[in-house]
Amino acid sequence: MSQPVSIIGAGLSKFGRQPGVSGRQMAVTAIDTALADAGLTWPDVQVAFGGSDGSGLADTLVAELGFTGIPFTNVKNGCATGGSALFSAVNAVRSGSANIALAVGFDKHPRGAFDPRPGEWGLPDGYGEAGLMVTTQFFGAKISRYMRQHGITSNTLARVAEKAYRNGVLNPNAWRRESMDAATIASADMVNDPLTRYMFCSPGEGAAAVIVADEDTTRRLGGRPVQLRAITHRTRRFGSFEVFSPAVQGSGEPTSVSADAARAAFEQAGITPGDVDVAQLQDTESGAEIMHMAECGFCEPGEQESMITNGDTEIGGRLPINTDGGCIANGEPIGASGLRQVHEIVTQLRGEAGDRQVTGSPRVGFTHVYGAPGISACTVLTV
Repeated sequence: MSQPVSIIGAGLSKFGRQPGVSGRQMAVTAIDTALADAGLTWPDVQVAFGGSDGSGLADTLVAELGFTGIPFTNVKNGCATGGSALFSAVNAVRSGSANIALAVGFDKHPRGAFDPRPGEWGLPDGYGEAGLMVTTQFFGAKISRYMRQHGITSNTLARVAEKAYRNGVLNPNAWRRESMDAATIASADMVNDPLTRYMFCSPGEGAAAVIVADEDTTRRLGGRPVQLRAITHRTRRFGSFEVFSPAVQGSGEPTSVSADAARAAFEQAGITPGDVDVAQLQDTESGAEIMHMAECGFCEPGEQESMITNGDTEIGGRLPINTDGGCIANGEPIGASGLRQVHEIVTQLRGEAGDRQVTGSPRVGFTHVYGAPGISACTVLTV
């Protein structure tokens, strides 16, 4: 049995457009905040993992943090970069190679859509020349098929985004801090049917950092630890329907990397999805949150329609999801998103979320991040 690992510190930068502030500066802010939260200084950290998609190499942050000589490994796994960095940090502690480990993710993307190059994803140039590297097409195609199969309506897509903006208003670190009603969202410019512009997240800016420690160190430091009961990381299996491989193989249903990672996380934690009090699910756009509700085991496909209509996923509902506004309100700085999710669950389980705090003293939280071309990382956190 692996030794217990706890999160002893978590920190964020602001999210959203920050003129004059580099991605590196955001990363240092997040790390410094996490260190202060844990009651530590940079020389206390024994190993680090981190990454960004386009803001430089994480290991070079030692120029600002301090030349302590620790191992610092760069991670690059699409939107799952932060979750993958945390996976590595936790395993370093579990293995006994470190008592205290850091995970950091950061990015500062330019305005406009992501601009992936086919060759970096193992695809021929013709794939990009045909316009298939535009990721919004994949999300539109996947949710469109799902809606037809399971009776999800366009109004439900709008309600998910409406909730995200409403929660973002309550989050001082969020980018989008103005509410928007479902009718406005539904009637906005169509990007890829059935998804309108306000149903998507935007490439953004921000950083997040998490510090984990072994049982003895956690006990010695005291503070406000949150136990990391499970962390998993999976890549796609054959037959998956993913960004840059949007095809259904044969006549059966596609496999789901998110379902694989979530199932493994709950098995590792020894609990069920029904035990979760608050969750963070990847919401690259409204449809992703809906599909991930089922893929992560929180409902059966099609039940999302009534759950969202009934307010079950609201902050005051029976399963609050994306209480900080998710990617839709915070934007998608690729390296940071997975760790932002963990920061939010830590904040909720500590009872420190302020106006967006889930009532009833939540004790079990779950995070799920998904990245191209089929990578997922999940955590189960408890107090």
